[in-house]
Amino acid sequence: MRDSRQWPRCGTSAAIFRGREVLLVERGKGELQGFWSLPGGHIEPGEPARAAALREVREETGVTAELAGLVDIHEVMRRDAAGGLLAHYVIIVWYGRWVDGEPVAGSDAATARFVPLDAIDTLPLTEAAPDFVRRAWALLQGAR
Repeated sequence: MRDSRQWPRCGTSAAIFRGREVLLVERGKGELQGFWSLPGGHIEPGEPARAAALREVREETGVTAELAGLVDIHEVMRRDAAGGLLAHYVIIVWYGRWVDGEPVAGSDAATARFVPLDAIDTLPLTEAAPDFVRRAWALLQGAR
């Protein structure tokens, strides 16, 4: 079991849209290997959350984006069989628009691509990803 004083850790992710497509990455390592999710990762000490989201999108996909707003705060807690805390993440989920670049997997992503909104349910997505994509799309449409 990990030392609970290490937790929670802060992270960020972003639903980035190009037309009616959303930018997704297939995780290339770790517990989520093989699952698709929004690009994102840890917030570095002293780094603003918004800047971290844009950095993670760029590092994982090569895409430059602009953020339009906040979708939600997502908490992920993992526990062992005895109920001990293994991990606790607080993830700030943003939404925004593509600015430039074609997706190329980088960082810990195995693959990166824009996926049509009507095809997101055909991929093995992380648990909360479909809900965040739909909510982000609705927010983006309301922002126009």
